[in-house]
Amino acid sequence: MSSTLEDIAGEIITRAGDTRRFLVAIAGPPGAGKSTLADKVAEALRAEGESAEVLPMDGFHMDNAVLIEKGLLKRKGVPESFDVRAFLDIVKAVRAADQEVLVPVFDRSRELAIASARIVSPDHRFIVIEGNYLLLSQGKWAELEGMFDYSIMLAPPMDVLEQRLWDRWKGYELDDEAAREKVYGNDLPNGRLILENRRPADATVDIVQG
Repeated sequence: MSSTLEDIAGEIITRAGDTRRFLVAIAGPPGAGKSTLADKVAEALRAEGESAEVLPMDGFHMDNAVLIEKGLLKRKGVPESFDVRAFLDIVKAVRAADQEVLVPVFDRSRELAIASARIVSPDHRFIVIEGNYLLLSQGKWAELEGMFDYSIMLAPPMDVLEQRLWDRWKGYELDDEAAREKVYGNDLPNGRLILENRRPADATVDIVQG
């Protein structure tokens, strides 16, 4: 289904009631537009007078040196290429809402995570968490079940994902061969894994308007 930012923000605020801390998960395949949607949802919540911050899962990418050691560099972005334990610890700390939590942020232009790059304050009522594997039913990712107060699966059609992924990697000036390897050797297989092994979301959206 399609939805508008106003619809999504309104539903989140309604569900939150008078809760002091409310965690929103935005999951979906690579190229689905999760980070863009998360930023816009946070902006829409702020426009309603709420306090909100975004926590990106991509900040928990393992460093390239570790991925080389594990033989995973060419498959960067698969579930096992993230520090899931650290991510779980951060989500638990954020959920408690009793202290300032510093979280890492991924710099895609440099393909590395920057430690302690964003502050989640106890004063932030809404935390919008976005990432590929938030609703994955496999491995340690399944331990996230029950941690989110509201979840959205962003799942555009595969042809839309394919074009977005091509645009992403060409935008980083990769040649056709390198971009093809990223899209068909990694991103789209990861996308299918996510869509075929997901826990139920509170809402599944293909297109967000506005």
